[in-house]
Amino acid sequence: MGLKGKLISETEIKGCKDLFHEMFCEKPHHLPNVVPQTIQAVDLHEGDWGTVGAVINWNYTIEGDEKVVKVIIDEINKEKRLVTFKAFEGHLIEEYKAFKATIHIENEGDNNLVIWTIEYEKQNEDIPEPFSYLQLATNLTKDVDTHHVNQ
Repeated sequence: MGLKGKLISETEIKGCKDLFHEMFCEKPHHLPNVVPQTIQAVDLHEGDWGTVGAVINWNYTIEGDEKVVKVIIDEINKEKRLVTFKAFEGHLIEEYKAFKATIHIENEGDNNLVIWTIEYEKQNEDIPEPFSYLQLATNLTKDVDTHHVNQ
């Protein structure tokens, strides 16, 4: 495998696509209340929630390890229900020169599909592909959807 790559996951949700987008775009700081087993804290460091350029610190657990990453909101498209986060500080940057996660919600008939795209560039060949992060995103999608459906 090369140093650069892209991973994509698609998960159907039963809940409201607008609420789902809002959770990740404008209210990610609510995630620790919804999925405390995965997300422990989401703190705004610069800018405003739901705006391009906002800097956000995420504390989360992956594969049993607590991690911290600082990201900037790189892109928001409310019509497409899309938000892109670009990591620039924290453990991810130790392994990846570039790491960008995009969440996008599409309609397919009566179905709403959450699509996560992770684009990355590894620091070297010894670094694994970030499959565990794609699994984290998929699990997060399912857990947030379950929360919204049960509300």
